[in-house]
Amino acid sequence: MRRTLLTSVAACLAVAALAACEPADTVGSSGRTSAAPSATTSGAPPVAAPAPAAGQAKAAVLPAFVGMGLQSAQDAAQKAGFYLLTSHDALGRSRNQIDDRNWKVCTQTPGPGEQATSTKIDMGAVKLDEQCPAQDQGAGGPTKAGATMPDFRGKAVSVVHDSLDRATSISAKDATAQNRIIIVQSNWQVCAQDPAPGAALNGQPVTVRAVKFGEACP
Repeated sequence: MRRTLLTSVAACLAVAALAACEPADTVGSSGRTSAAPSATTSGAPPVAAPAPAAGQAKAAVLPAFVGMGLQSAQDAAQKAGFYLLTSHDALGRSRNQIDDRNWKVCTQTPGPGEQATSTKIDMGAVKLDEQCPAQDQGAGGPTKAGATMPDFRGKAVSVVHDSLDRATSISAKDATAQNRIIIVQSNWQVCAQDPAPGAALNGQPVTVRAVKFGEACP
């Protein structure tokens, strides 16, 4: 009897030892059993490092350009990191700055100081032998005419063409008895116009009489 009991106890201990060596099972949602995951396996996804903000604009100090030659001002702007540059005629005569070395800066937008390097820099300029106006007359370009005729007196003939509809028939004539041909429209200023300022515009032809800048209207 004692020998049989000892044999049974030894058998039970052996079964228990074998069970301890086997991995524990868990019951899945389907009712089937599966082995439990190893303690070294993590179910959480890896944490990624935060990415830098996309499209973040760089900033730099925009220099002061007023009083500089236009070409020198543009070179200084590019050296400071600004490459989106434009310029206009500060006298409002719609002249193009073909040779930047022949022009000087009167105004700048925006003003000097810290700006995003993607900022558009606009410089108002006049020719070297001209005086800067008290107020920039060319900022934003010519105002487009609406339903009524603008007052063009004292303005360049080129402004007449820029302001009126492109389909408008425009005739520009010398206001003096010299009957000179107007070739460079930005060099001539309007003395008289037809239709008169404030008249309704309905597609009729426009006539202006002009003299060169620096000359007196007759």
